[in-house]
Amino acid sequence: MTTRVFIDGGHGTTGLEILDRLRPRPEISLIELSEANRKDANARADALGHADVAILCLPDDAARDAVALIDNDHTCVIDASSAHRTADGWTFGFHEIFAGGLETIRAAKRISNPGCYPTGFLALVKPLIDAGLIPRDWPVSVNAVSGYSGGGKAMIAEFESDEQPTAWRTYALTLAHKHVAEMQRHAGLTHAPVFAPSVARTLRGMIVDVPLITAAMPGAPSPAQITDVLRATYANSRIVNLVEGFAETNLTIEHAAGTDRLDLFVFASEDGGQVRLVAALDNLGKGAGGACVQSLNIVAGLDETAGLRL
Repeated sequence: MTTRVFIDGGHGTTGLEILDRLRPRPEISLIELSEANRKDANARADALGHADVAILCLPDDAARDAVALIDNDHTCVIDASSAHRTADGWTFGFHEIFAGGLETIRAAKRISNPGCYPTGFLALVKPLIDAGLIPRDWPVSVNAVSGYSGGGKAMIAEFESDEQPTAWRTYALTLAHKHVAEMQRHAGLTHAPVFAPSVARTLRGMIVDVPLITAAMPGAPSPAQITDVLRATYANSRIVNLVEGFAETNLTIEHAAGTDRLDLFVFASEDGGQVRLVAALDNLGKGAGGACVQSLNIVAGLDETAGLRL
């Protein structure tokens, strides 16, 4: 038995990543439109209606329009855009951080794929908030850097032009990045985190860094306590890994590039009073296309790692 999959927007950056992971798989039957029909509403509606799973790799407004084209109750939608990440009635597609999350994804018909930055942030912070080690009203900040493919075709063209703009730049200086609401809501924070994203002149890869002055926090959680919670949270995951005993003194943005895994680290000062929680992932892997494929696998009743690059 095959699962019929339609990728609406399959020729964008994320869509191509997903296609690469699905094409070799005999248990997946791809519904594809000709170039002439890709933007035809009737052709798209027909493809969406015949799909067991529709993956939306579209701008936010176009993703909402695509959902409106579906008039049946059998097509499961996995939305890679940010249109539905805090919307009621949608399941957040990061089961590893929720109790019973796997079963929730398996039964869902509307799944919103997490953003790349929130994936790293939530993997680090939510288990510690749930365990009471980070208070919900604690002032949390997050620094992060992504490869330029995270900006889509326009940014790729910019960084790969003859006049490469810079080696690194920070952005979202108004503190109003669209990922902030997603981070706050799904972490359960009282206050929005201070988010400082940046982009580097490398195609793919991502580092997400959450610094904590643990000595000033209620109960002064130790590095060992933090590590224990993260270890227990991801003990059964083959995708999210707590890396212990990391011997290097630096961590590169390319650490997990080209993979669909998420590696987590806990770095501490000698006295244990300061901690850096760090996540390394591929912005196009677990941060985008890989996460969509993971949710597709779960919905289809397959091994959740099928087709993934771990």
